[in-house]
Amino acid sequence: MKRDTRTRTRGFSLLEVVIVVAIIAILAAIGIPRMSRGSKGASESAIGGNLAVLRSAIDLYAAEHGGNFPTLAAIADQLTKYTNFAGDASATKVVPTHIYGPYLRSIPPLPVGAKKGSTGIDSEDGDGIGWLYTEASGVIKANTTLTEKDEANKLYSDY
Repeated sequence: MKRDTRTRTRGFSLLEVVIVVAIIAILAAIGIPRMSRGSKGASESAIGGNLAVLRSAIDLYAAEHGGNFPTLAAIADQLTKYTNFAGDASATKVVPTHIYGPYLRSIPPLPVGAKKGSTGIDSEDGDGIGWLYTEASGVIKANTTLTEKDEANKLYSDY
């Protein structure tokens, strides 16, 4: 018995193609919602991390400046530049006066909400203001609305 020596090209059957498409659809149905939740979770982690960095910088500033918190008018400069004991900021280190800081490289942007990306700090809600600061107590929080909440229904402004 002699075998046929011609080469035969074979393709995929319709059934095989349908099975592969069904498997890809199932994987997409599982994976896409998980990926979208992952980005929201990353934003929630980022706001917690940014607030921790800001609060630590404010606490360190107060510790080195006799318990005085940064002033609202100059908080960005006082946290990102060198300061003297009175809180006057300088872009360069001036020994022996401006020896404290800088505590941050830059003010981190707000990672969530309608004002996402804003780095401004003020005591009142405003355009371009990402963070709300109370000078008397050194409290800083996110400038978000009462409708902006995380997955656990916690307000971003309560972080």
